[in-house]
Amino acid sequence: MNNFPKLHNAMWPGLVGKGPGSEPFIDLDTMLNLTTGAKSGDLRFEGVDLFLADPHISIDSTADDLKRLADKLASKDLMAGTVIAPVWPPTGGGSAMGTPDERRRFLEQVRKASGIARTLTELGIRPYGVVRIDSATDPETWANDPEGSKKIAATFRECCNIAEGDGELLAAEGEICWGGMHSWKRMVELLELVDRPGTLGFQADMAHTLLYTLGYNAPEDAILPEGFDWKDNNKVQEALKTMTRELRPWTLDFHVAQNDATVKGSGSHDKTGRHCLPDDPNGKLNVARDAGYWLRDEKGNLTKALEHICWDGCMFPNEVMLKQETWDSILRTMVSVREAHGWEE
Repeated sequence: MNNFPKLHNAMWPGLVGKGPGSEPFIDLDTMLNLTTGAKSGDLRFEGVDLFLADPHISIDSTADDLKRLADKLASKDLMAGTVIAPVWPPTGGGSAMGTPDERRRFLEQVRKASGIARTLTELGIRPYGVVRIDSATDPETWANDPEGSKKIAATFRECCNIAEGDGELLAAEGEICWGGMHSWKRMVELLELVDRPGTLGFQADMAHTLLYTLGYNAPEDAILPEGFDWKDNNKVQEALKTMTRELRPWTLDFHVAQNDATVKGSGSHDKTGRHCLPDDPNGKLNVARDAGYWLRDEKGNLTKALEHICWDGCMFPNEVMLKQETWDSILRTMVSVREAHGWEE
């Protein structure tokens, strides 16, 4: 039975889209208990990926705070993996292509997140994973600045210096709501501009990258034609092959997810991808099969490049998220991905 990559659950669905003006946040302990409560036969989630933001984990956590976090995870037999740096203005950061002060705040959040990641590794609770970042700006702002990608790349290079000092890796999240990262071509262009492949890579999320093929926020980069028939499965698979051929070599972190090919969101998350539950009848992905485009090379060989994979599903109603059967279903999907594209060590 395959035991790699390790199966992780994301904690940020308890925060994203929650809070004032929406449903209450789901606290970290509840998210952890739902994670440990999930079962698929004798299998369970082996770890969690973390959002370094209140009310889960403060970006200003002390050494004692992090020790308590590590002890809590260990008591539940969970590892930590990837951590998200809260680089956006509402959480204390700033645009990666913004004013000098905005860029300074962005870099400070990355510095804190990288330090937390290093500490969790030193505490023995985090054997793998990256620090996730994005541009913290929207596509329209980016489009109005001909130097936008160059500015983001300059900021990301400084982030690489920070990460290298901590022995960490960075992954830029591919999502259509982040300017300069809002299409598969712009994402590759940005990674090449930064030119630090040993430190900065790509975070692929199946829900978001499906939208890359449709050209939302970047019609000129669409692979699938507008209004095509989703029943034409061969065309969908060819589009996924085209995109992953360019992005897979950069991929350092991977999210299993489902998407119905529609968009939602507002403000900084304009037209973000619509995550679906794995068994949603409107989902356009064959999750276990399509994960293989990221986890295998063009010849179908396992890359074994990722020691863990993570489920990502945001903005589900709390009523859904608080049902244990929701997480049982998600875990079964994660297991199916590992059975299809994993390995044994």
